[in-house]
Amino acid sequence: MASSPVASEFPEDPNTPIVPEAPKQGGGYSAENITVLEGLAAVRLRPAMYIGSTGEQGLHHLVYEVVDNSVDEALGGHATRIDVTIHVDNSITVTDDGRGIPVDDKVINGERMPAVQVVLTMLHAGGKFDASNYKVSGGLHGVGVSCVNALSEEFDVEIWRDDFAWEQDYSKGAPISKLRKMGPTKRKGTKVHFLPDKSIFTVTEFSWDILAQRLRELAFLNKGLEISLTDERTTDAKTGDAKTQLFKYAGGIAEFIKHINKGKQVLHDKPIYMEAERDNVAMEIALQYNDAYSETVFTFANNINTVDGGTHLSGFKTALTRTINAAGQSLGLFKDVKENLSGDDVREGLVVVISVKLSQPQFEGQTKGKLNSDIGGTVQQFVNERLGGFLEQNPQVAKRIINKAIDAARAREAARKARDLTRRKGALDGGGLPGKLADCSERQPDRCELYLVEGESAGGTAKQGRDRRFQAILPLKGKILNVEKARYDKMLGHEEIRAMITALGCGIGKDDFDASKLRYGKLILMTDADVDGSHIRTLLLTFFFRHMTELIKRGHVYIAQPPLFRIKKGKFEQYIKDERAYVDVMVKRASDGMVLTYGEHAAQLTGADLTSYIQNLKDYLDYQDKVVKRLRNETALVEFIKLFAHEGSTPAVRADFQTPDKLNEMREKLLGMEKEFQFRAVGEPEMDLEHQTWSISFTDSQGAVRRIDWAMANAAETRLLLAKYAQIKDKLEAPFLISYAAKTAAAVAQEAIDDAEEAAAEEGVLGEPVVVAADAVQETKAPKRSKRVNTDPVEKKTVREVFEYVIEQGKKEYDVQRYKGLGEMTAPQLWETTMDPEKRTLVQVKLEDIAGCEEIFTTLMGEDVESRRKFIEENALDVKNLDI
Repeated sequence: MASSPVASEFPEDPNTPIVPEAPKQGGGYSAENITVLEGLAAVRLRPAMYIGSTGEQGLHHLVYEVVDNSVDEALGGHATRIDVTIHVDNSITVTDDGRGIPVDDKVINGERMPAVQVVLTMLHAGGKFDASNYKVSGGLHGVGVSCVNALSEEFDVEIWRDDFAWEQDYSKGAPISKLRKMGPTKRKGTKVHFLPDKSIFTVTEFSWDILAQRLRELAFLNKGLEISLTDERTTDAKTGDAKTQLFKYAGGIAEFIKHINKGKQVLHDKPIYMEAERDNVAMEIALQYNDAYSETVFTFANNINTVDGGTHLSGFKTALTRTINAAGQSLGLFKDVKENLSGDDVREGLVVVISVKLSQPQFEGQTKGKLNSDIGGTVQQFVNERLGGFLEQNPQVAKRIINKAIDAARAREAARKARDLTRRKGALDGGGLPGKLADCSERQPDRCELYLVEGESAGGTAKQGRDRRFQAILPLKGKILNVEKARYDKMLGHEEIRAMITALGCGIGKDDFDASKLRYGKLILMTDADVDGSHIRTLLLTFFFRHMTELIKRGHVYIAQPPLFRIKKGKFEQYIKDERAYVDVMVKRASDGMVLTYGEHAAQLTGADLTSYIQNLKDYLDYQDKVVKRLRNETALVEFIKLFAHEGSTPAVRADFQTPDKLNEMREKLLGMEKEFQFRAVGEPEMDLEHQTWSISFTDSQGAVRRIDWAMANAAETRLLLAKYAQIKDKLEAPFLISYAAKTAAAVAQEAIDDAEEAAAEEGVLGEPVVVAADAVQETKAPKRSKRVNTDPVEKKTVREVFEYVIEQGKKEYDVQRYKGLGEMTAPQLWETTMDPEKRTLVQVKLEDIAGCEEIFTTLMGEDVESRRKFIEENALDVKNLDI
């Protein structure tokens, strides 16, 4: 057998992708056309086969694979804590305190290599095949972490094992360094840092909500395991520290149930908890009923969220229906019921978590969405016994649960009659549609859009401005019913909701809902950007989340994004989508005719060069604001940048910290600032034995210790800052003088043309608004040239002052309004800014954290006033753009 091409040789260029040979030319088909993919080449060529997709799902699956390995260590009793960090460059670090990946050598195909390299570079290599090593685990195929390595442009592993630290670096599946034995340490565990390959993934930004949901689940499923999630891209408004959340639950899945039901009225105080091990299957089930009308089910196998269910779920459902019916018969509660309760009836208001752990489970595919192992009968028998026994011993709880199911059965009949009012004659037939719906002429659902518009007035404007071929408009009068508090039949009696259901055409309820009959591929919620608009949008989202969740899961629901800003001068107006585009426009307007003189040699920037510089300067200052939190001193940070920045693909290098030379230079600079910034002490460089690097630290005037070391220099935000500094470092030297140049003859001529255009606009000849898109400054006509005359230079001391001055200059001569209402627009403007598919911005509604959604909808829209008051108190200081 041929050895893996990444096993022992280091390529000259570590960024060279591992791909098979180019296909042979010609129409023949012979042995020469057969390609054998070795090692991780298959993963890079067909990544979706291993991680599900190259989109958002696959991106987050990379984190799951690494975290699951750490959880498997916890399942074996070797780890107690896992830390996950999202860095500002959207790289991930996962650290655990387990045994550490083995580092001793292993012979593969006659070649000797460290075991960690075998695990990270070879498919189907791992410790999960040996049952004595891992009795229960989520990783089964030995392809998880090696896939992460193959699909990452940077992959670094640090191992604490056998009283020493060990490090190795990889890129795109290939080792770019040998395994290094570092200094002594008392720690144990593994740290994996990886940056997904941007050439493979279509989405490269990690979602806090998606990762938080998964990590919360893992903490619930593993009693006592401590998992933290830190997002360095977001800072806490109060402390300025990175956003962090700790997940640790001593109560396990019973506490998970309480978490989901928080703020809801429950039928019994304590969740019903069942646990046992039978036929080599460990089963944990917790359930609790609330007074709501929907069911919430979470199923897991070996800690893996089986989103598509499987045999454990079907076994539970069968047992639940059978047990509830048997208990109802024995308690004599079915006298007025014509037939047994259905599965839907007994699951109304149910919240249940099912967790099974078994050796060598069988899943569908590598992403493990459905459990196929034949354990349905085992689960069914277990639930029959335990739940039946509980209901027999707790008749009061049994009566409340069964009576709710009986009410659900009766409500089914009432709802069926109410649903008849929402039905249409045919999927594409216009008969029975609500009168105020302005339908489109297109009959292919994938090409159709339905706008749910706040208010009759804005709805009328939207009808005039739309493209009637594929855009339908349904105006909604006032605020729709809050379905979180309403019974099913009352909801179906509400006029606006009934109009929506009828227009959608897919029915409602478990018996009638059919997503394939949906008449529109996009359902777009279009409300004002004020408090009332946000409330109406929340009411609509509550309806879709509670009663048409499948439409959200299938990606049909969107939120329209009207422009955030409008700048105006006379008859000229320009709509701007977001903050980033606003800054770009202000910079473009201010820099027209502006001259920036900088440095001792009085170099100058004008025109496009100046615009590009200011945009890069904004990025530089943004990164600086993130990194300065480590040193709490901008001047000290600037000196650090000057000393440690490098050009090229490695903006910071480890070699600078392997000797104390540069750190001594930094120490001298800090000592020079001691009096100015009241530093209390600056220490001598210190050796970190574990990592074999040097560092210096100082104590500031508040008594806090600040450290400059390789960990700080190699942090994602620091590397981004240093890379941006390398681009513009020669343009960061003071003094800075800003002035406007005298007009050239060409500029005077252009000004005359602009004046003529403006006059024509005032007479209504022109007048189309300029629209700026969210991702780029796209204008339907060129921006107005500045009419500023030659001015005396204005001096600025710092680059931050330069940037703020440029933004202020951009605002001059224009009225800047933060935009709120749809009603302020004419029909053409509404089309241009919010409805034109070529220019509009839509936000797709996604269901990422079901438990989090349950909690927030219950808190904001439910009956529990106290939890809502607490939520408002905790988040009041974070509110922006509050309408008063």
